Parts: sequence; structure tokens; C-alpha cells
Amino acid sequence: MGRLALVTGASRGIGRAVAITLAGHGMDVAVCYKSNAEMADAVCAAAEGAGVRAKAFQADVSSPESVDALFKEVKESMGPVSVLVNNAGIARDNLLIRMKTREWDEVLASDLSSAFYCARAALRDMVKARYGRVVCVASVVGLVGNAGQCNYGAAKAGLIGFAKSAAREYAGKGVTVNVVAPGFIDTDMTGVISEDSRTALLAQIPVGRLGRPEDVAEVVAFLASDASAYVTGQVLAVDGGMTMC
Repeated sequence: MGRLALVTGASRGIGRAVAITLAGHGMDVAVCYKSNAEMADAVCAAAEGAGVRAKAFQADVSSPESVDALFKEVKESMGPVSVLVNNAGIARDNLLIRMKTREWDEVLASDLSSAFYCARAALRDMVKARYGRVVCVASVVGLVGNAGQCNYGAAKAGLIGFAKSAAREYAGKGVTVNVVAPGFIDTDMTGVISEDSRTALLAQIPVGRLGRPEDVAEVVAFLASDASAYVTGQVLAVDGGMTMC
């Protein structure tokens, strides 16, 4: 039986790729989703193809009560979580002066508070086992900002500060906490970008293409593995060189 990884927002996009990649690296996978059970089941089927256990769990990770119930259910049915990937998130883009309070609150709850709720629940068993990997999926927007995304940028920048602080707290307990900051990845979220905007984006990316979810997933897999035992509190940008300095 391999270590158990819980991936939030795992029914599609980056989360889907992460769950399947971790399974390919021999980890059992708890596939956490909010609304699309059919897609989550498909991820489980793909993960099980690697010869590991996989099971879908419905939860709203922006709710602390839902998160506590999620971790209780996962532990009872699959065991304690050794690897947590905080991937769930949403975007509600708008210019700052037009942004509704609801748009701000929803993004902060889904993209930042969810990571706190999940890490708080996972760390109890990780500390007891003196082993754990927490990987937070942020964004290059949290590093450099983006017009129309003050809420998203604030949440992703907050995720980085959260991870660095948690990394300092638990480094002596065998737990690492790191961040992956994807650039523009070819997912449903970027699929709505117009052709002109896509061309302009590509001009900012030295490697000349959008990223694939698997590009991010392989970096997450490294940070979730024993090979990254001496890496904590770090932010790895997976962006084709867009934010290099």
C-alpha cells in the first residue's frame, strides 16, 4: 500500500493531472471534487489503472465544516493523508472598482482559506507520523499580479505567505510545505481566451507555448516525494520562463 495523497479540485485540469500523475508514482489517491461526480470517477478510474487505490470524495473546501467531514471520511475509508495538494480554486475576474464584495469573498474563500482548512486537518496525522508533504498550487499572478484579478492575485500571494509560514512551523516535524506557481496552462480556465489574447500571451512566454497540466503535475509529484525532503518553503514557477528574473 502506497502513501495516500489527497488532491483538491481534482476532477479536471491541473488537479486531474496531479491525481493521475501521483498514482503513476505509486501513491493512493483521494480525489476531492465539489460538483462533478462523473468526472471525478473518471479520474479515479485512470488512477486505478496504475495499480493503486483511488476514491472520489465530494466536499466544498471553502467550508471548514465540509473539510473536517472530508478528512474524517477519507481517514475512515482509506487511511491518514500523507500528501496534501491544495489545488482547488476559482476565478471571478473584474476591475477593482467594479469588483463586487461577493467576488472578492468567494475567491479568497476558495483559493486561500481552503488551503488553511485542509492543511489544518491534514497536519494532525502528518505530525504524528513525522512525515508529510503539503503542496499548494498558486499562480504566477500571485508573484507579478494581473489586471482584473486583484482578488485572485491576493489569494495566490496569500497562499505563498501561508505556505512559507507553515513550512517554518513544521520543518522540524518531518513535514515540508511548498508552492507551485503555474503560468498560463492549457485548461478550461484558459480555453475562453480569445485568439488575439492567446497570441499576446505566447509572446511573453520564452518557450513559446502554453503549459500542459502534466507540466505542473510532474513538479507537484517531485515536491510530494521523498526526493524533495530537503526542499521546503519554496515557490517553483512552472511558466515557460515567463517570470524569470
